[in-house]
Amino acid sequence: MGRLLIAAGLLLVGIGLLLVLGDKLPFRIGRLPGDIVYKGKNTTFYFPLMTGMLLSVLLSVAMWLIGRR
Repeated sequence: MGRLLIAAGLLLVGIGLLLVLGDKLPFRIGRLPGDIVYKGKNTTFYFPLMTGMLLSVLLSVAMWLIGRR
């Protein structure tokens, strides 16, 4: 349980750093190539396909590292 809390805390710190320093990165999280954006006359549809895939891979690796023991 302790390791899970530490991992969750580190994950939250990492997400917070990405949000604070996001404008200074060479890429913007949530605006990666492969994300689908449709701008109509009165509407905007945004589907973060590549961002979702990247987050899925990162979370899978993190869970694998935690559960490896």
